[in-house]
Amino acid sequence: MPHDPLIFAPDGSVTRLRAIMRALRDPESGCPWDIEQDFASIAPYTIEEAYEVADAIEKQDWPGLQGELGDLLLQVVYHAQMAEEAGHFSFADVARAISDKMVARHPHVFGDESREKSAEQQVQDWEKVKAAERAARAQGGVLDDVALGLPALMRAVKLQKRAARVGFDWPDTVQVLDKIAEESAELVEARETMTQAEIAEEMGDLLFVMANLARHLDVDPEEALRAANAKFTRRFRAIEAALAAENRRPEDSDLAEMDALWNAAKAAEKGHACG
Repeated sequence: MPHDPLIFAPDGSVTRLRAIMRALRDPESGCPWDIEQDFASIAPYTIEEAYEVADAIEKQDWPGLQGELGDLLLQVVYHAQMAEEAGHFSFADVARAISDKMVARHPHVFGDESREKSAEQQVQDWEKVKAAERAARAQGGVLDDVALGLPALMRAVKLQKRAARVGFDWPDTVQVLDKIAEESAELVEARETMTQAEIAEEMGDLLFVMANLARHLDVDPEEALRAANAKFTRRFRAIEAALAAENRRPEDSDLAEMDALWNAAKAAEKGHACG
């Protein structure tokens, strides 16, 4: 089967990418792997690509970001192509829907509302518009459209924010801290008698309350944990580097020595920050 000439057009932009995806999914001449995929099998790649976009931004890797955004765009095109094949909707429908949504949610830009609003007021207005959209879709439950596929910490915060809108929230951090102490004590005291499933449940409760504390402190727990992961990685690599200077590896050391090297790396970081 002859290929669409657009596939080889360097300036074809998104139209070219869509032509490539149609060719890859062609039942007779396409790629067997691409043909076999469905929404469920591609979804994990979509999530992974979104995280890789965030990673490139955090690293300020702008050439890398270009590539990662392309990978993420491919995911949108892939899902839209499968949806079109199944008769659900087309890529044009996707673009039209998000365009309509952005216009509707920005009346202070595209309508007759004043732009003289604080960022906080604009967020409140945004939430009112989204609430009206949910009502129009006949979603009666406050938590109905909080996506199941979100990372757990992010979903916890979104669930809590939704509940807080209708008054189901602690008034300040004191009660949240009390609940953290309560959940921690329960986990420590009962760990010897609990089943593994019960321990996991209690651990989940504790993590949920920790996410709530982050929300009350206006901290994004996903970002905070990502930063903590990066810090742990950085300092552990410093341990490895210090040991490698003596032609040793972590398994050749012990906890006491590695803990001292960790503290040295921590002190060096803080000293560099002060300088």
